[in-house]
Amino acid sequence: MVSTTGNERRGFLAVALAGVLLMGCGSDDDAQQQSSDASSPPPKKAQVMDMAKRDISLDKSYPAMLRSDNEVTVVARVSGTLEERHFEPGQQVEKGDSLYTIEPETYQATVRQREADLQSAQADAELAQTNAARYERLLKQNSVSVQQRDQAQADLKVARASVAQAQAALDSARIDLDYTDVEAPVSGMISLSEVNLGNLVNDGAELATITPLDPLEVRFQLPQEEAFELRRQREQQGKEAITAELQIPALPGQTLKGSVEFLGSRVSESTSTVQANAFFDNPDGMFMPGQFVRVELDGVKRFDVFAVPEIAVTQGLMGPQVYVLNDEDKVRTQTVQLGDTAGPWMIIKDGIKEGDRVVVSDPGNISAGAVIDPQPFDGDAEALSGAEEGETAAGDEAEKDASSDAQGQANEEGGA
Repeated sequence: MVSTTGNERRGFLAVALAGVLLMGCGSDDDAQQQSSDASSPPPKKAQVMDMAKRDISLDKSYPAMLRSDNEVTVVARVSGTLEERHFEPGQQVEKGDSLYTIEPETYQATVRQREADLQSAQADAELAQTNAARYERLLKQNSVSVQQRDQAQADLKVARASVAQAQAALDSARIDLDYTDVEAPVSGMISLSEVNLGNLVNDGAELATITPLDPLEVRFQLPQEEAFELRRQREQQGKEAITAELQIPALPGQTLKGSVEFLGSRVSESTSTVQANAFFDNPDGMFMPGQFVRVELDGVKRFDVFAVPEIAVTQGLMGPQVYVLNDEDKVRTQTVQLGDTAGPWMIIKDGIKEGDRVVVSDPGNISAGAVIDPQPFDGDAEALSGAEEGETAAGDEAEKDASSDAQGQANEEGGA
């Protein structure tokens, strides 16, 4: 009886001890859960953009070299001694200005000789005309034969041909005489003289170069896809919708305004590009041919496209990607195909659709599966990029300061 009572007591004690242990374990689990809930960070705030198609302006610029479309080389058209020069190298000359004189006396003598030859031929022609008329009358009187009359007519034709030949020779001599006064064929800035005075020059010798500085031309190459889009926009909106601006890297702040005049109709097989040109007014002559420049096209657009701030695009294992929110505001990655860059914007050609919610701020601290507290995006992509750059710079500065403090503390400990 006593033994049975001892066993029951030991059983009760075991059950009570197990209960206490279970209660203790339950208290620990509850405490851990509460601690975990308290330490979980709130959803991160991020600006989110609802995707919708839009028209967006592009900033397109291309390297080129300035050239003068009407630049000419002045050449001698006659042979002779270069007697006079009527300009100073580097000055502005106007079309028709006298530049050089090439030994005009010789050509004046030739003109006088050709004038005399013409007068002689005209006299012969008058005599032949008189004889032809007289033989015509005598034939009616049966005083001469038909053969004699025909010979008189033939002599008249020969005399008239001689007059024409003498006139042509005189015209040629006068032209050569005019060429002894070398005139500027265009207006522009003239170069140094290639031949010194007193030298004998031959027909075709180069004397100087005249470079018109207003307007100036540039020719540049567009990738074929951009050329296709440009041609389509010009057809829809007209040539005036797209203007050009000229920038010279060596002269910051100096620009010229112009227009695109030509867009090629074929693609180069070697470069897969299309040639275009633009003209720019240069009234002050500040810009000169041969300078390397950049041509920026203003007014170029892409119509009905998706675009996100450039900062929203990151690089993933499958290529460029953006972060998209689902209905529960959780982040997932979405691989995209990129198009043109438009300032702080990036055009998305494929990978997103109408209504997608894309995270556009601080993508570096976001990972797939994270919960986001979405904030409306105000549409200012440039400010968004600037703010992100500022945060990055501040983080770098803080890291630098922390590193300096750590180094200073280590130095103090070493000294101690």
